[in-house]
Amino acid sequence: MTAGTKRRIAPSAAIWLLLGAAYFLIPLIATLLFSLRGELTGKCCTLDSYGTILEDPQFVKALRQSFVLSLETIALTLVILVPTVYWVHLKLPRLRPVISFLALIPFVVPPIVLVVGLLDVLRPTPDWFYAKPYGFLVAAYVILAFPYVYFSLDAGFRAIDVHTLTEASQSLGATWRTTLFRVILPNIRAAALAGSFLTLAIVMGEFTIASLAAFDTFPVYIQYINQTKAYPAAAVSLMSFGITWAAMLALLFVGRGRTARTAQIAGTR
Repeated sequence: MTAGTKRRIAPSAAIWLLLGAAYFLIPLIATLLFSLRGELTGKCCTLDSYGTILEDPQFVKALRQSFVLSLETIALTLVILVPTVYWVHLKLPRLRPVISFLALIPFVVPPIVLVVGLLDVLRPTPDWFYAKPYGFLVAAYVILAFPYVYFSLDAGFRAIDVHTLTEASQSLGATWRTTLFRVILPNIRAAALAGSFLTLAIVMGEFTIASLAAFDTFPVYIQYINQTKAYPAAAVSLMSFGITWAAMLALLFVGRGRTARTAQIAGTR
């Protein structure tokens, strides 16, 4: 095959690609058409359902609360895991299998069991933490985000030479804080962003814990609309889908934008 020859897609691959696209797109198109029907007439096409959602003050409140919860979860998770994973790769590599095993536990523990356990364990805590979403829910969401952020950071640290970067930084007189923030973090930025976007998608779509803990988040609001209004329910479901896919596309662009470069340490000659 010459350099100028275009690679052709096999007919079977094209068929499976079309079937996969239809599997995902047909339900979305049907939901979109349903959301464009008027509440009074039931006829297409109108944006009344979207206007009903956007004019609802509870929509803005729930969306803002879930977004703030996601930012707090991202910040707390990174503060805990970045130094931990860095220290494990640098000094305690034998603990990697243990932490990897612990990171799998949130996958096998059902959310309903997790929230019941947390409600009982955190009951003695002050009301400003136990009875507020920015305390209790953030603690629960950090547990849910733990495996996603950990495995993302672990892959990022394995892609760089942690020992060489640390030794070179300290040989130039840098402190541990300077080494972590000015040498290590820039090299794992893509991994940290990938874990952050996954955490955003998780928090924006989590329903079970918020519902059982009686907090009004965006997924709880979606469930309320689904039970009370038909056409606006389709509209808000598409909005939720768009927010989640925006996070996923951001993750995709971060992965593609990452250049395959090797950290170089300049030394005196």
